[in-house]
Amino acid sequence: MLKLIDTQKILFLDIETVPEKENFDQLSEVEKELFAAKTSYQLTEDQTPATIYERAGIWAEFGKIVCISVGFFNLISSQREFRVKTFFGTEKDLLIAFKNLLETHFNLAAHLLCAHNGKEFDFPYIARRMIIHGINLPSKLNLFNKKPWEVPHLDTLHLWRFGDYKNYTSLSLIAHVLGIPIPKDDIDGSQVAFVYYKEKNINRIVTYCEKDVITVAQVVLRLRNEKLLADNEIIHL
Repeated sequence: MLKLIDTQKILFLDIETVPEKENFDQLSEVEKELFAAKTSYQLTEDQTPATIYERAGIWAEFGKIVCISVGFFNLISSQREFRVKTFFGTEKDLLIAFKNLLETHFNLAAHLLCAHNGKEFDFPYIARRMIIHGINLPSKLNLFNKKPWEVPHLDTLHLWRFGDYKNYTSLSLIAHVLGIPIPKDDIDGSQVAFVYYKEKNINRIVTYCEKDVITVAQVVLRLRNEKLLADNEIIHL
């Protein structure tokens, strides 16, 4: 069925997140208590909420999005292009810009969003942060009353599972076994908060995020048994 989808109707995306506040001490007393309750299941005997706060970015209630990278296929006179763009700046502004993209260029019923582990992370995270900022959800993220087959989301993690829901496979591992070349990482996900708060280098984070978007698109191409993107086919907007 994946072969039947027009790749030009897919918006590939990835997000990078960090703790909403740089340090645990910057939380109010109420926020500290709520964070402790939220993360209690993760704590080991030698850990406290403060010591794991660096991971707060994985929870939408305590984190924020610092960039959303998107990519889409465009065919010009049979020439294939994959165009990549990143929204960054204040979280509310980047969310509004992303929403505008969904409501103008990717607003048809046939349009799909695609990410790796997007159904459990990227899509709900974006939706929660939009609600927190008082932004009305675009239809692609508003899943209320939708049947499973009506949800306009693709997830390369789910595609790779082939129904085996106990299995988690990282994007990097899937890319490796499928022979998809990945440039050597400048940073990894665990370093994003440090680069954002200490180095204040959003460009490094954008580069990392865009690389993942390209990799997700490459995985979909391999699952369709199609030729991988060449460097000259990737256009950074």
